[in-house]
Amino acid sequence: MHHTLGRHRPDDPRKGWISGLAGPDGERRPTVGGLRIGKPEPERPAGEAYHPGREWDRDGQYYHYLTRWMHALNRVWRVTGDRRFHGWAVDLAAAAHRGFVADGRMVWKMSVDLGRPLVPSMGQHDPLDGRILIETLRATAPDDTDRDELLRREARELDDLCRGASWVTHDGLGVGGLLVDGLRMVQLREAGRVLPAELQERVFSDAARGLGFFALTYRSDVPPGQRLAFRELGLAIGIHAAERIADAATVAPPDPQWLRTIDASSAIARDIEELWTGPAARTADTWTAHEDINAVMLAAALEPHGYLDL
Repeated sequence: MHHTLGRHRPDDPRKGWISGLAGPDGERRPTVGGLRIGKPEPERPAGEAYHPGREWDRDGQYYHYLTRWMHALNRVWRVTGDRRFHGWAVDLAAAAHRGFVADGRMVWKMSVDLGRPLVPSMGQHDPLDGRILIETLRATAPDDTDRDELLRREARELDDLCRGASWVTHDGLGVGGLLVDGLRMVQLREAGRVLPAELQERVFSDAARGLGFFALTYRSDVPPGQRLAFRELGLAIGIHAAERIADAATVAPPDPQWLRTIDASSAIARDIEELWTGPAARTADTWTAHEDINAVMLAAALEPHGYLDL
């Protein structure tokens, strides 16, 4: 991963680590410059007009991809005890913040070298994901680390970006991510790292609204060729996170409506998983066109604990 997406593309005149570090320094800190998306086309050259359709296939860096890899690295540290992985996650968090956050705002897509924005709009949940991820890195840092100082400025600036924001979404993948964020808040509270109360309340409220929308509108009879597996499976993973939130009643007591919504939604998660584990559904164009991410998301939905653990 790092030797591919932490380095410039083979067709890029720039060579080596995208961080600019050389030799052993680049090997020791492979994430200090961020990680490329790995899209089929090179990034848009400076001065070329933005084309929405083509931009999707062009390289660069996405903040929400980087937060997912930070979590993966930190989970490896938690499982193996190899602190290099935590250090790489911290390096990546600092690089992402440095590149994507400036002057009180965040952008959605940056150039490979994090030097210029490629899509200046902000992902709806990016500040929230980043804030929770940074607190996770602080909570799970090695014992000889000054946890209160670790990424302190980044945490404070993301708090500012989160203040007063709305997280309500009817997108299945977005709702799933918001539910996972809610579980992370419960886990962080159990670990003694409490995020602002206003933020916690709004995340739970907005997640419940999105989940309730799906509980009312989900249709199991829509054929696979008209569905996107990775988006539905992201929702299923989030529903499993919601089930764990309900079990943590001593930490975040759920109200009766929350419990009823989870009960109704658990059946949706099972239906989604049963559909996409069937071989017939995996012959649909909507599966084969995104097979790699679909397979990973299906595995995480069927066995979510490694991903959902702090």
